[in-house]
Amino acid sequence: MTTFMLTDTTAGKIAAQLTRLRHQMGAPAIGMVLTLVVVCDERDQYDSLRAATEAAREHPSRILVVINREIDDANRLDAELRIGESTPGEVVVLRLYGELTEHADSVVSPLLLPDTPVVVWWPGAAPAVPADDPIGMLAQRRITDAKAVPDGLRALVQRAKGYTPGDTDLAWTRLTPWRSLLAAAFDQPVGKVKKGFVEATAGHPSAPLLAAWLSERLGAPVKVSDSAGPGLTTVRLTVGDGELSVARSDARLATLSRPGQPDRNVALARRHTSELLAEELRRLDSDEIYEAAVKRLARSYKG
Repeated sequence: MTTFMLTDTTAGKIAAQLTRLRHQMGAPAIGMVLTLVVVCDERDQYDSLRAATEAAREHPSRILVVINREIDDANRLDAELRIGESTPGEVVVLRLYGELTEHADSVVSPLLLPDTPVVVWWPGAAPAVPADDPIGMLAQRRITDAKAVPDGLRALVQRAKGYTPGDTDLAWTRLTPWRSLLAAAFDQPVGKVKKGFVEATAGHPSAPLLAAWLSERLGAPVKVSDSAGPGLTTVRLTVGDGELSVARSDARLATLSRPGQPDRNVALARRHTSELLAEELRRLDSDEIYEAAVKRLARSYKG
């Protein structure tokens, strides 16, 4: 891998250096399918970049990491460029100082790959309305993570109020295996659902989102209750002649129980952030099911 540092530079100089490095490495940009912009703090950049790089093995990308530093400093843009066999695509780490922190979109815009989709990911704190953010405006898809902030439920409610097609949240992505398993549990008739409960660690934002999705799809009240965790642990649905439940006691397996049938162990592993991100990069259209679930959650919010 080739790493090149530019200090007190400009977006134009970064773009020119990327072109030179590509020619030296013999790595054309046409192999990249999107630009992934990661907006994070300095303390989160290592883990965020590692997740983005791993996700890019499935979706070769130009990864732009935007780190806003001290606003009181003199205006300066520093960049770290990485291209090589161990990097699936290109990585540019941008550190902005001074008034540039208020105009990050003007730095990012010239570095976007032409004629390819743009995805923005905020692994930590994110705007209440991502589509109104200057960098968010550049993107077709905007990914947030309610689990990364102190009050994830409130964050989801705010995002629902300002929802724009293309928005999503990793709190929703974490539910994909749960939703698939629960949907498959209804392949055989089990009767009408009367009510339900989702149990999870207190404050886990995926739990009320799952309850909202179940309520929306089943037309029955589904409440959230606390458990010892970790994360989501149980879904219990009262059906015509008993209870349908999925209970996960560790990070890998869950037990599926249905009325009149023997219990069955099923795979329900907790996934790494890179896997969640890769899943979201597979689709660049609007997620209407997420939209319905998060808006249902906002309507029921009493905080």
